[in-house]
Amino acid sequence: MSLRTLSALATAFTMAVAGSVTAAAASTAPAAPRATPGTTAQAGAIGQAGAAGLKEVMFVGNNWDGTADVIASRGDFARIGRVNVIPDKDQRLAEIYLNPVKLIYFLGIRNGPGEGHDQFVDDMYSTPDGSAMVVSRPSFADVVSIDLATGRMNWRFPVSGYRSDHMAVSPDGTRVAVSASTSNTVHVLDIRTGKQLGSFKTGDKPHENVFTDGGKYLWNMSIGEVNTALDDPAMDWTKGDRRITVVDATTFKQVKVIDMRPRLDAFGRKDLSDAVRPVTFTPEQSTLYFQVSFFNGFLEYDVASDRITRVKTLPKNPATSEDRTTWVNDSRHHGLSMNAAGDKLCVAGTMDDYATIVDRSSLQEGPLVTASKPYWATVSGDGASCVISESGADRVTAIDFATGKKVASVAVGDHPQRVRIAHVAADWSGPSTG
Repeated sequence: MSLRTLSALATAFTMAVAGSVTAAAASTAPAAPRATPGTTAQAGAIGQAGAAGLKEVMFVGNNWDGTADVIASRGDFARIGRVNVIPDKDQRLAEIYLNPVKLIYFLGIRNGPGEGHDQFVDDMYSTPDGSAMVVSRPSFADVVSIDLATGRMNWRFPVSGYRSDHMAVSPDGTRVAVSASTSNTVHVLDIRTGKQLGSFKTGDKPHENVFTDGGKYLWNMSIGEVNTALDDPAMDWTKGDRRITVVDATTFKQVKVIDMRPRLDAFGRKDLSDAVRPVTFTPEQSTLYFQVSFFNGFLEYDVASDRITRVKTLPKNPATSEDRTTWVNDSRHHGLSMNAAGDKLCVAGTMDDYATIVDRSSLQEGPLVTASKPYWATVSGDGASCVISESGADRVTAIDFATGKKVASVAVGDHPQRVRIAHVAADWSGPSTG
């Protein structure tokens, strides 16, 4: 049976919506991670810096294309090359079309978080030697390693359940953690071989992962169910178990669970969702800044005292509908980073179509830089700029931390989302296979 015929058969399932696979929640523990200097949420490739024969770049994941653009990490951010991250597309689709359960989830991803598109790349990092790109592919429910010289696959790791999501790399660059969003699991893999080193359970729909304390701990933020239309605050109880799970990154034993619900209530913000979205730590990791579903702003959390200390509400775009069901995956603002000095934050105002630099001391925002559905924010290689992905305009844009003004934009592929600092061979310009 041809792939085209199998694809035609799949139309019978086009209205299917993937359900959630729930997992038992782990019990809480009183211990808290020690806040020490180390990585931030954006520092996934620290262990790769300075390696001989490598150049620093940025990977940009074009989610709907199934490609990743490699761009300069500073200056004009010019595109250097492009990698096809789905070289095995026909094989994967054939497997999906022949498995009714996999097909239902595949089409559920397309009709839910994919906004009518398949999600072929969510997150990506480089290996320490710069020879490969490791990519999570939501629609294919896996993580793969792509050889940057040839474009061929080195290894493939199917995650538990039916969808892979955000990743994080340990400070030494040797381990990659990936969220398996429908099985409420995080897998930790050897980045060179794809072998699983361990895993742990999370709340519902694990999302972002962050290594802290020099790689000693791993934080996971679960966001709950974001693909239903039950977005009225009165229906918040339907969104599931949303919490931060902190584990020992060697033993994968749970160290602490942080449920932001009682902490938000104690701060006087019972109106806000407790679904923690993108986060960023201060350089010494004593303070966490985080976004939550449906909110045009962010919150500040003191790690040692275990309490929310400040909240920042950012301007609304008058053109943005107040109908929550129109906001993509419950995220009004999605994308947060901090400069190396720890005195400036960069915020992607996703549904409000802007990004802005915020002074950390005063929480005063700078100019609102117009951007089309900005979906992520990271820091340039020289630390001078915040780099956002404009998923609605198929480009990435750099904003100067000092002035808050746009300094560069470069065209990339269809629906860019995650942007990560990475390293490739000094003479790299693309895989030999094109």
